[in-house]
Parts: sequence; structure tokens; C-alpha cells
Amino acid sequence: MNDLKGTTVTWLGHATVLIGTPKGVSILIDPFITGNPKYPKGYKLPDKIDLVLATHGHGDHIADLVEVATRHHATVVGMPEVVVWAQSKGVKNGVGMNLGGTWHYEDAAISMVEAKHSSGIVDGEQKIYGGEAAGYVLTIENGPVLYHAGDTALFSDMQLIRDLYQPQLGMLPIGDHYTMGPKAAALAAKYLGLKSILPIHYGTFPVLTGTPEELKKHLEGSGIEVKAIGPGESIR
Repeated sequence: MNDLKGTTVTWLGHATVLIGTPKGVSILIDPFITGNPKYPKGYKLPDKIDLVLATHGHGDHIADLVEVATRHHATVVGMPEVVVWAQSKGVKNGVGMNLGGTWHYEDAAISMVEAKHSSGIVDGEQKIYGGEAAGYVLTIENGPVLYHAGDTALFSDMQLIRDLYQPQLGMLPIGDHYTMGPKAAALAAKYLGLKSILPIHYGTFPVLTGTPEELKKHLEGSGIEVKAIGPGESIR
């Protein structure tokens, strides 16, 4: 998939992805900047960020959510528990969602879908329930359908995501240990009917051993393209 019809997808290391739509909406998913060894050195976020999406409450996905949302006057989207927590920390605008729901913003329809993972927020000495873990399908007007799986294991109901939304580009975790590894991610791509994969959530820490090369081996003959870009690089 070489043409995203004016949509830009930029990988910022780990599960952090910045998406720009044809109408200029800027969507940041799972902001992990401070403490992220894979965040591209010297990379500066755009001045305008409209939405910050959180897939779940773990620190390597929301470490910089409050700071980014506050500085950029962005709306935080996520499970109600995560949004309420963010608002308690000073975030002014939030949209709580739940599995199966869709919320429209400008030229993007944002659908929250299932993920198989845990979710909890560590806030100082407190451990706060973060609701269910989730993924997002972004249906871009006059553009592609994008799927960010968040942190997840393989599950057969990914076929329902295919049937409901027909995603074209999937941002799938491949690191193993905390999420599915390359073999499971390859089967996930087939369940989802994807044309392309942007591998995420790998190589950040030593325990995340899955690689794009392994993913490609498991996808041989499938026709599914692996877009193994570096942090700070974009698919346009």
C-alpha cells in the first residue's frame, strides 16, 4: 500500500504512532516519549495535536499522555477510567469510549475494538484500574482504514474487525513476551485481511525479541507487505 491518499503514518518507536489525515487532523496514539529508548532523537511533535488516543493504562503507553495533551490542548480519547484519570491530572478535554463504539472527529471515524491484554495505571504509590485494554480502527474519509492493535495477544475475533471495518494497514505488536510475537502477528494479519503491516512494540527492551524479519518469514507467499520503517520515518 504505497498510497495512503493524503494520510501520513509516522512511527515514533514502541507503540507510539502519529497520524495525519487529509484534512489536517493530527492524532497521536500511545505517547511514550520520556524514557522511550526508541523515540527518535531530536524529533519534535507538531505544534498542533488534536487527539491523543490511549489503548490502555500501562506506563509504556501513557507515560507522556498528560503532558502532551495539556501542552497541545488535545482531547484525550480512551476507556472512561483512563480519561477520568487524565482529567484528574489537569487534562481539560476527554472523550471516554468503550468497546464497539465509534466517535467521529472531522474526517476520522474512531472505533474502539477489543484487545487481549491487561490495563492498569501506576500513579505514584497508587495502582488504579484502567478499564479494559483496547485497539482502535481509524476510518479516514477519502483515505485508508487504519488499525492500531494496542497491546494484544492473537484472538480469532480479529476476523470480526475484518468483517466490520476492512482495515488496510495494521499497526501490530510483534515483540512477544507481553504481546503476540511474529508468528501470531502473521496469523493476525491474515485474520484481519490486511494489505500492509507496520510492526510496533518490538526491540524497545531486551525482552521484546520479535523482529520484522521473522514476521516477513511467516508471511511469505501471503501478499501482505511488512512496512518495517525506522522510528521517525513515515508511511505516506
